[in-house]
Amino acid sequence: MRVLILLPPSEGKTSPTAGDPVDLGALAHPALAHARRRVGDALVKVSGQRNALAALGVGPSLADEVEHNRELWTNPADVAAKVYSGVLFEAARASTWDGATLARAAERVRIISALWGAVTPADRIPSYRLSMSTSLGRIGALASFWRQHLASELSHVADGRVVVDCRSSSYVAAWRPAGATLLSVRVERELHGKRSVVSHMAKHTRGLLTGALVRADAAAESCSDVADVTRTLDGVIDIRLDHRELTVVVGA
Repeated sequence: MRVLILLPPSEGKTSPTAGDPVDLGALAHPALAHARRRVGDALVKVSGQRNALAALGVGPSLADEVEHNRELWTNPADVAAKVYSGVLFEAARASTWDGATLARAAERVRIISALWGAVTPADRIPSYRLSMSTSLGRIGALASFWRQHLASELSHVADGRVVVDCRSSSYVAAWRPAGATLLSVRVERELHGKRSVVSHMAKHTRGLLTGALVRADAAAESCSDVADVTRTLDGVIDIRLDHRELTVVVGA
């Protein structure tokens, strides 16, 4: 059973400055093209409305990003590994992946997205601002919308594989794999003898794990393989593998 890593997108994105716009037919899972077009068209429309910030659940500091949404279909695109630039992707060093590594990432990783449904790190996309927790115009709650499309499209990808789930709760709600060995990743920080969950460090550690699993020439094939890789990560002081949950303890 080869590993499949499920990631959330990052809020932080790097806008490509040159290149062709997104080609929906060229993205992984082209059967999602119609759904992607519906969501993208709705995002463009909502982003041009007077209440756009409120509708998308963002503050005034993100007004430029919402304005950027209005040109979604003509903005330059780049590989998702470079466009997504938040803590997790930075820790994975995704922007530095060469062609061979991107090819492995396309096989081993799916990024669950409010706009695209699911893409690989090698798919070329523009930057955008949209969260899975948003209710978008007539489409409604995006997690519910994508739940109707992702199960049939992704079930064969996950079937029989170890699925390392690094997603946050709103993205988990969009698709829960069936027919797979699901391994969730929980990260705790130990400080002065006490352990607690810290969101930033969780993203960082999941990114380190993603990068290690993607760069490995041979794919991990079991939960134990994933645990073995986790033990080698910088900052990890303890791990527990229990009931399909991998708890990773990192130092301060």
